[in-house]
Amino acid sequence: MAKWQPTSTPVSQKIREELKHKGIRFWAGDNISEVLSEDDKQALIDEATEKFEGVLDALVIDRENDPNSMDTGRRLAKMYINEIMAGRYNPAPKATAFPNNGEDSYTGMIVIRSELRSVCSHHHQPVAGVAYIGIIPGEKVIGLSKYTRIAQWCARRGTLQEELANDICKEIQKATESDNVAVYIQATHGCCENRGIMAHSSLTQTTVLKGHFLDDNMTTKKEFFDNIKLQQSFAGGK
Repeated sequence: MAKWQPTSTPVSQKIREELKHKGIRFWAGDNISEVLSEDDKQALIDEATEKFEGVLDALVIDRENDPNSMDTGRRLAKMYINEIMAGRYNPAPKATAFPNNGEDSYTGMIVIRSELRSVCSHHHQPVAGVAYIGIIPGEKVIGLSKYTRIAQWCARRGTLQEELANDICKEIQKATESDNVAVYIQATHGCCENRGIMAHSSLTQTTVLKGHFLDDNMTTKKEFFDNIKLQQSFAGGK
């Protein structure tokens, strides 16, 4: 697609039309990288810059003379597309799978702690927290860092914590080809701290359990949460 120009069809409109044609949903928490090129992303930044400038103008902020606001529109556009919502515009991180069979296969539980940063799709306020990912591997394993990369990729978009836990679980299942996955997230939400009820001590916890974590007479589930307690103790309670 050509770089967006003010007199041409907005690149966002072209992308929406292609997504609709392919039957791809494009909610705030959905990945749309399948139809994007690097040129498209740059054109989206250019288009979003002008839209953000319009918002600042509507808020009666003097972009022309306030030195702190002169380039805020572009900073916001780049922040959304390249940072806080990068998980919408970039493909999933590569997670090479390695064989886990034979005499040296690992059949125990793996628990990974991953810090997360996301944004609430309702008010676009920050969400900050920690995800604990548990897995009992099958015949394939992935590198330990890949769990965190996948979790952070899922988080970098507009989402709800409940949806995020499900998304991380599904992507880990896909990367590892294991049904035995658990995800526990605890996070603080700017939409509760910075507006509305202003609850600065609020904490939200969500859990998704699949496979043995759900079906194994509580034994596997208990081991998962015992591991979380150990990691929280190691991390100073977080």
